[in-house]
Amino acid sequence: MKLVVATHNEGKLVEIRRILEERLGADADRVELVSAGGLGLPDPVEDGVTFQENALLKARDVARRTGLPAIADDSGLIVDVMGNAPGILSARWAGVHGDDAANNALLLAQIEDIPDAKRTARFRCAAALVVPEAPGASGETAFADVADSAGAPYRIAEEIVETGEMPGVIIREPRGEHGFGYDPLFVPDDQSRHDGGATLTSAEMTPAEKNAISHRGKALRALAPAVERLLR
Repeated sequence: MKLVVATHNEGKLVEIRRILEERLGADADRVELVSAGGLGLPDPVEDGVTFQENALLKARDVARRTGLPAIADDSGLIVDVMGNAPGILSARWAGVHGDDAANNALLLAQIEDIPDAKRTARFRCAAALVVPEAPGASGETAFADVADSAGAPYRIAEEIVETGEMPGVIIREPRGEHGFGYDPLFVPDDQSRHDGGATLTSAEMTPAEKNAISHRGKALRALAPAVERLLR
């Protein structure tokens, strides 16, 4: 079974492959993962107002273009004292998409006077699986009509959205060279203690350490049973 991941980041395929192997064992070899980038597909306009809406938007777009089951995710940082901002604007909080240094600097300035105990936050991810109607499918299955990015309806057999969160706190200075985005400012709650009780930022963790507790990992693991059902 071919499954398209709505991303241009090939690293996400590695993470999803690992999660499917955890769930499916040897049957994971029956799933061929390909990326939207590898197929030369464009990124759709993400005009949803929630992580769930944007994840579904991306998965639906890929499913429409390929006729194949598609997975997509959307994620960002939620700072409690800021009323859940930056949220879906996380990647462009300072005005330019993907300018991590500017985004981090602006966030630190905005909560500079907030005491450490109140600097709680969480990364949230929504992961969506969209399964299009198979060619020649009978009317016995309950299909849903969905409008594509051009406004034309197409039919889907199933769509599922799962969410995951990684709670933690925002520190006052960046630490670590790994990861991306707000990782150097974020200390997850759920982690092993290091160096006599010190904890790590997401940017100080190895990829394996981060993926084991990450919001994206939790959301994708919650989708794994639905992928398993597709194999049947």
